[in-house]
Amino acid sequence: MTDKKRKYVYSVFWNCGLIIIGTLIQTVVLKGIAAPHQFIPGGLFGIASLIYYQTDWLNPGLLYLCLNIPMFILGYVFVSRRFLWYSALAMLTVSISYQFINIPIQIDNQLYAAIVFGAIFGVGSGTVLRSLGSNGGADVLAIILYQKYNLGVGKFSFGFNLTLYLVCFFSMPADLVIASMIAVFIAAQMIDYTLSLFSQRKLVFIISPQSEAIAEEVMTHLKIGTTLVPAVGAYRREAKTVLMVVINNIQLKRLEEIVFTVDEHALFIIENTFNVLGSTFSKRKLY
Repeated sequence: MTDKKRKYVYSVFWNCGLIIIGTLIQTVVLKGIAAPHQFIPGGLFGIASLIYYQTDWLNPGLLYLCLNIPMFILGYVFVSRRFLWYSALAMLTVSISYQFINIPIQIDNQLYAAIVFGAIFGVGSGTVLRSLGSNGGADVLAIILYQKYNLGVGKFSFGFNLTLYLVCFFSMPADLVIASMIAVFIAAQMIDYTLSLFSQRKLVFIISPQSEAIAEEVMTHLKIGTTLVPAVGAYRREAKTVLMVVINNIQLKRLEEIVFTVDEHALFIIENTFNVLGSTFSKRKLY
């Protein structure tokens, strides 16, 4: 990542843009799908929705605003002021836009509605989490655990919501709770996918007697670095050199063509990576 790109990614304009776009996407499906079907969307907004459905007091947007106060105290203590203010922007955008946005999304089937809601809500939530803030609420805890223990944000979200839904079973129809759980499971997958969308790379291992020649071709034509790793064949105990390359999906086919043009008998091994940090790739995000 160049210094210019790094400054842009850390800029207020970029982060506020991600937060506002992501939270507006969430609000559209919260009002257009979740509210008509009385889904429990998960997180603190899910708790706010449950309170509203049971008491008809205030509305989920305003209740969500109140429940976020202790979360922001945690964010201030354990993360940073910058993280706190960006998360506050997300929370305020959801709470305020919930009062005004009302775009009906007509889906009568409860299961279909849960699937569509989870997919779109997950994209919106993941977009916010690509910024230096969070969606507020339980996401503050998720970011703290991610930084300290590398616990996936989507996995924490699903675990938190599973506990919430166990409580919901005592006060809501089982079919509705199960539909809400399906929606949140899909949202959790979409959050992780959205977070890795622009950071995912392919890790390629190339085993060939001509690995150095292949490395020269790769560096010349693809303009990317390579690593030569010493190895020993287990059967004949012969010394070998394994070429390791980290590459994106777009360049993968060109790499394959270079390798088999130089050595048609090469062994070409591809591994998916969730994220690559450092060097010329993405920098570690500092909240």
